[in-house]
Amino acid sequence: MAQTPQDVLAMIADQGIRVVDFRFTDFPGHWQHFTVMASEIEEETFEDGLGFDGSSIRGWQAINESDMLVIPDPATALIDPFLEEPTLVMICNIADPITKSGYSRDPSSFAQKAEAYMQSTCIG
Repeated sequence: MAQTPQDVLAMIADQGIRVVDFRFTDFPGHWQHFTVMASEIEEETFEDGLGFDGSSIRGWQAINESDMLVIPDPATALIDPFLEEPTLVMICNIADPITKSGYSRDPSSFAQKAEAYMQSTCIG
């Protein structure tokens, strides 16, 4: 199981992965995704993310401020056994492209903030 960006890149090379599917949930909790060629994935992708149009996600961004980043979590990488094309799947966080901070309407951002609060208050 991958834990680091280097592990994911090795998995892509070793398993002959051709496409990578980035998955995340919208505000109501429905799965959203987009797919890119595996050759586009570099170590920097896990730090810098990949841009996408946030206005295409219901309730997220207006068309005039639609740029968003999807930042994959290497610890979630897995090979989808049901697809004909060798496909690597990763769950992603959504971030603002300027500040790189978690997007306020991304459910994973809520969970991360709640976890950080619980740890800072010695609850968790």
